[in-house]
Amino acid sequence: MRMMEQVLNDYFNAWNQAFKSNDSGLIRSKMSEQFVGFWAHSSLEVPQQYDYHYDLDQVLKQYNQADVEKSFEIESITKRTNDVLVIGTETNKINGKPHPAKAIFIWRKENDDWKLLREYIELIN
Repeated sequence: MRMMEQVLNDYFNAWNQAFKSNDSGLIRSKMSEQFVGFWAHSSLEVPQQYDYHYDLDQVLKQYNQADVEKSFEIESITKRTNDVLVIGTETNKINGKPHPAKAIFIWRKENDDWKLLREYIELIN
């Protein structure tokens, strides 16, 4: 599963480069066109759903004046029939303050490249 560790490293590096360059294409290039994501925290009744076409440019603009870095700690990697399921902790460090979240990622091979098919993000704090 060392290959999946590299895929994840590349994905989070794309985010970190995009924060600096405001180039959302770096992130979107890692996503399947069938991508669907869910984001939640304890005060939301229903997770927010988004997809491949969500406004990543707006997300990056929210952090335009901030020092932001994403990282990921893998807890488990499970190979399945057609994809790979990864569970871990994603941390967004914003101006030095960590914002951890539990994350589940589903990665699928598309035309010889690993693409993010689904993600479930639940903020811890």
